[in-house]
Amino acid sequence: MKRKVKIIKIDLNKCMGCRACEVACAAFHSNPKYSNVNPARSRIQVFRNELKNVFVPVKGSFYTSAECAGRPVYMVDEKLQSGYEYGLSVCSFCGATCPSRDLFKEPDSGLPIKCDMCESDPPLDEPMCVKWCLVDALTYEEREEEAEEEVKLDELDTGLESLIDTYGRDKVVDAVARLSQKTETQSK
Repeated sequence: MKRKVKIIKIDLNKCMGCRACEVACAAFHSNPKYSNVNPARSRIQVFRNELKNVFVPVKGSFYTSAECAGRPVYMVDEKLQSGYEYGLSVCSFCGATCPSRDLFKEPDSGLPIKCDMCESDPPLDEPMCVKWCLVDALTYEEREEEAEEEVKLDELDTGLESLIDTYGRDKVVDAVARLSQKTETQSK
């Protein structure tokens, strides 16, 4: 089976830290769309080190219930680099939603958010962050790859998983049951 792979490539040498990507993403994901701009809703964040004049756009990725010990590595000027070479922590290069920081969490609920490539109906030609990046630090690419069929978690599944990790399965099940009963009572 072939699947379409969508990628946002980031060129650190071109990013000038304007944060247009953050603004466009936040506006697109506001409810209703484009009604306000809350950078906390953005699925892309720009980290910076002013002393070294480096800006690093990082897009939200997966949810993890534990902190990682990994060290993401990037290719900069054809050399492998970690965040420490730029005075940035390893977390500055990571798009995961984890317990050690508040990035990539919905500001109202605290639930994890991740880049959805601006999926919408009708579909966009490219994600909003790429469209509004005026220096082409962000570029969009689609390609097809051979892959096995996998079960993809949607936002609801990811949110429930996060709630279960935080409060425990029994509390979440009880809360859903209470809300279900309340909805039934109100609809009668």
